[in-house]
Amino acid sequence: MKFDKILKQAQKMQADMARIQEELANERIEGLAGGGMVKATVNGQGDILEVHLEKEVIDPEEKEMLEDLIVAAINDAVRKSREVASQRMSGLTGGMGFPGLM
Repeated sequence: MKFDKILKQAQKMQADMARIQEELANERIEGLAGGGMVKATVNGQGDILEVHLEKEVIDPEEKEMLEDLIVAAINDAVRKSREVASQRMSGLTGGMGFPGLM
């Protein structure tokens, strides 16, 4: 394989990767806890966009429980976000699993 062909393939892969990263930045993924009473939304890059609490879970006497539910919802959303990102990137790399891409 000639060097110019390898270079073109690398440039295409880099452009595709940039496109996927942009798409992931615009993706909205929800994580839930407490039967949906706490919802966290992240983008495909794992950035937290919002947290929604149903008013029924807001009880000053149950502060620790609410904190745990928020953390659980965020972790659920981030885990799902990583799965989406991994699927998109594996489509680009053909499942080769290049270290450091995700």
